[in-house]
Order: sequence, then C-alpha cells, then structure tokens
Amino acid sequence: MHESSLGGTLRDYLSGEEIDETTFEEFRQLLARLLVEEKGYPKDRLKAKVPLKYCVEGEEFERIIDFVLYDGQGVPVFLVMFCAGDVSTFERETVCAARLIDGGPVPYALVTDTMDATLLDVRSGDEVARGMNAVPDFDRLEKMVAAAEVKPLTAEQREKQTRVFHTYCGFVCGDHCECTLPPMPTFPLKK
Repeated sequence: MHESSLGGTLRDYLSGEEIDETTFEEFRQLLARLLVEEKGYPKDRLKAKVPLKYCVEGEEFERIIDFVLYDGQGVPVFLVMFCAGDVSTFERETVCAARLIDGGPVPYALVTDTMDATLLDVRSGDEVARGMNAVPDFDRLEKMVAAAEVKPLTAEQREKQTRVFHTYCGFVCGDHCECTLPPMPTFPLKK
C-alpha cells in the first residue's frame, strides 16, 4: 500500500502546524501521542519526518524517517519507523536507516505498524523485544542508550549499508521513499 494524500489537512501533534492528511498520517499522529503521553518522551526532542539523504552511484535519494529522538546535545539516539505491513519485513531496512541517520548511528530503533512492533539493537541488528510492549518508556530508553556501545561507521561500512538500505527502499518505494527509482522492468512470458 502506498501513502496517498487524502486531500485535507490535520494538526501535527509535535509541531502544532497544519500538515497534509495522508493514508498513514493518522497512524503517525497516534504513534507520536503514544511516545509522548504514555511513554514519557520529551516532545521537544522528538522530530518527525526526518530526511535520510544518501547517494548511490552518483544519484541522490531521500527516505523520510518517521521519528528520531535526540539527546540533550542534539545527537540522535532512537529512531522509529512506521510500516504498513508485516513488521518483520521492515526490520533490516530500519536497522540500516538507524546506522545511516545523520549524526548516528543510533543504538536502538523501533519499527511498528501501531499494532505490532520490534525493538532492535542497531549494532547487532538483533531483536530486543517484540509487540507493542517492546516500545520502551523514555526512562528505560535513556538507560539502554547510556549502556550501549555505539561506533561510527567506516567509509566501507557506510557504503555497504547504503546499498542494502537502497535495495530495501526500492522494494517499498512509494510508501515512504522520496526516491525516484525507475519502474521495475517487465519481461514477456514464454509461451
């Protein structure tokens, strides 16, 4: 399913600004409320629709990350990606995004469809917890982040992660991606 405009606007929970109403925006707004009101995330440190820009073979692309949480110094520490579909199919893409985000990598990331979720250890790529109870409250997340070992990617690691991320983005292009991939080629069936 692709994200489509519904032709209206709604008030963004985090910024208070009027934004386009889309097929996924209502879910993002519910997720923002959950993170702030139920899980205690500071509203002023949670940013929505953060662009992740990357380059493959000289061509620039952009993938919007639904939410990024920053620490008090403006360093990203947690990334949340909304998905439409089976959460597990978006885990690898989410880990790559968390490794590539500007100022990152972040130690933990979450992928959710607002009914299911997977909390991921970005360094290892492993699942930490599953289900909506996997969404850590802010106090717990701060302790997890403080204990995490985060190392910047080498140029070679960044290149590899970018290619993997781009491949995943190509599979879901249209859901969130602002990339302009050409349509997949079609081949005639043999009779």
